[in-house]
Amino acid sequence: MTSISPSRRLRRTPFSDGVEAAGVSAYTIYNHMLLPTVFRSVEEDYRHLKEAVQIWDVAAERQVEVRGPDAAKLIQMLTPRDLRGMLPGQCYYMPVVDETGGMLNDPVVVKLAEDRWWISIADSDLLYWVKGVAYGYRLDVLVDEPDVSPLAVQGPKADDLMANVFGDSVRDIRFFRFGWYEFQGRDLAIARSGYSKQGGFEIYLEGGEIGMDLWNALMEAGRPYDVRAGCPNGIERIEGGLLSYGNDMTDDNTPHECGLGRFCNTATAVGCIGRDALLRVAKEGPVQQVRAIAIDAKTLPSCDRYWPLMAGEKRVGRVSSAAISPDFGCGVAVGMVRMTHWDEGTQLRVETTEGAYDAKVYEKFWI
Repeated sequence: MTSISPSRRLRRTPFSDGVEAAGVSAYTIYNHMLLPTVFRSVEEDYRHLKEAVQIWDVAAERQVEVRGPDAAKLIQMLTPRDLRGMLPGQCYYMPVVDETGGMLNDPVVVKLAEDRWWISIADSDLLYWVKGVAYGYRLDVLVDEPDVSPLAVQGPKADDLMANVFGDSVRDIRFFRFGWYEFQGRDLAIARSGYSKQGGFEIYLEGGEIGMDLWNALMEAGRPYDVRAGCPNGIERIEGGLLSYGNDMTDDNTPHECGLGRFCNTATAVGCIGRDALLRVAKEGPVQQVRAIAIDAKTLPSCDRYWPLMAGEKRVGRVSSAAISPDFGCGVAVGMVRMTHWDEGTQLRVETTEGAYDAKVYEKFWI
């Protein structure tokens, strides 16, 4: 069995002891940290996530903090989403693009104050891009990675568990909003957000000293709700169309290709570094775009490389993530499909590493 060699370059988290005690069986590396990927099995973890509640160690979801007089200006330079109406206490999904309009990351940005923001990033070294922009434009800001470790509570019983620890007012947090809640004398930002479609929260823990105290308190409070340690689930996130940066999109793709055009207010997001390039894309339209792909299969190999999508002998796209869905009884996948073949119901073939299967294009994902 292959294992990961530990080193100081591969960081543990404030919750790693709890994760190990809960029986984690697989990790991936994400932002130079350990991110659990499986506990009992992908399928069993999937079913439990949909029926109960899980605690996720997502400390690998690192923060880029931007603070200072020019903080809002710098944040707007990073994204084609118009942030002028954003208020403290809100979270926004925020495509980050380079000068060509290519995706550098798809974080959630958290506005703590007019002069203090957290960019809660997917897997990439975005910190250095943000530092470079700040330095290159001589902005009056400080950019760094704070000691903040998110812990997610996900699943249909998440509200009940969280209310047991933080009080019933936590139920009133609206989607993509956050509030401040006390735990052991510390104020924690708690947002209604998370990398699943089952509902839940993300707790932003500043400093790691009480990480296991928080983990244990949530586990104890969740006993009546069949709480377990969990992690982002590959099947559930594909069903929900939650894209994975580095898997389903890279800096070769624009937000419009990734189906994220609704988050691009290119005409009004003045100052965005990639604005001119995206204005051209918005005018001309993308030539390929993310689509849901149903695969006629009962088993699939691991999708650890792109699978060609074929129309006859012509390659018309690729599958980047795929899994067998227990609830839908077929393979579910994320595909990037050429405009000539992206219409609902288009029949294609997908060439996996273990054979070819019939596939069908859908415009919307399953959940």
